[in-house]
Amino acid sequence: MPARLARRCLLALAAALAVPAAVPVAARAQQAGEVHVYSSRHYDSDRQLYDAFTKATGIRVRLIEGDADQLIERIRNEGANSPADVFITVDAARLARASAAGILAPVPSQVIAQRIPEGLRAQDGSWFAIAQRARVIMYDRQAGPPQGLARYEDLADPRFRGMICVRAAAHPYNTSLGASILAADGPEATEAWAKGFVANLARPPQGGDRDQFRAIPAGQCKLAIANTYYLAAIGASQKPEDQALFQRIGVIFPNQGQGDRGTHVNISGAGLVKTAPNRAAAIRFLEFLTSDAAQQIVALGNMEYPAVPDAPLHPALEAMGRFRAEPVDANRTNANAPQALQIMQRAGWR
Repeated sequence: MPARLARRCLLALAAALAVPAAVPVAARAQQAGEVHVYSSRHYDSDRQLYDAFTKATGIRVRLIEGDADQLIERIRNEGANSPADVFITVDAARLARASAAGILAPVPSQVIAQRIPEGLRAQDGSWFAIAQRARVIMYDRQAGPPQGLARYEDLADPRFRGMICVRAAAHPYNTSLGASILAADGPEATEAWAKGFVANLARPPQGGDRDQFRAIPAGQCKLAIANTYYLAAIGASQKPEDQALFQRIGVIFPNQGQGDRGTHVNISGAGLVKTAPNRAAAIRFLEFLTSDAAQQIVALGNMEYPAVPDAPLHPALEAMGRFRAEPVDANRTNANAPQALQIMQRAGWR
């Protein structure tokens, strides 16, 4: 979908959500109040979400952005005086850490319970997913799909020696993937996998996800590990060179075999801050994030997979194909992440 068309769709969604013109703006603001959102997401589409919510309800969104762990600590330090109403972050493990830190409260909402699948919500109701992204294997379509590569575990096979590009192990995307492998295969197998994986690297880990698949046509590697939404963003570009790159990069959704666990996905999620001074407005905002309009803004604006089942996908994601996802277990990911990172770095994945 051309970027211009996507922008028009987003503007139309925001306009459709606007409150009736018969209600004076000043009156709406006086009645509705505000909600303070602490977020580690830094996407233009999120600001479109906030604007759409304000137009629909009159509730103003006050935004504080920062690193997730720093925001968690800030809310803890602010205590009962914290202005934070809602916490939003990327990565399931960070959501689990926020819950474990005691800064989140269960959200008493049937709307959220009905809209978001059980596997994408905390068991205690302290957070829920608003979007998903899959961590996949990418390859050069001109060379064809690599034979014998169907699982993450296959990336350690010597047949792929010197072929792989990936970013640093310490990035949450990779640490969460390592935690998934650790949970599925155990410490010894994960240690062996990490050593084989590192032996197959084409270059030292560096850069971000886009740098990995861009290195494929540059001849620096034949395989890349990256999240789907980065490639989808290239596919949504109007630049001819981006379209050429999107058409050249193929995607493998790993671990799709019968009885296998599915492709690793990570989530962005939101929760109600326990000390929220604007609790009613915060719950209304959280429920809004599960609406059809909000989920479509997520899909069109940031090329993520929506958390609500059967919500529309961006055409660039549709072009990659459908897949079966590994169930999200934020607490397990958070518990396994430190050991997984130690194993990966011990193997030489820096």
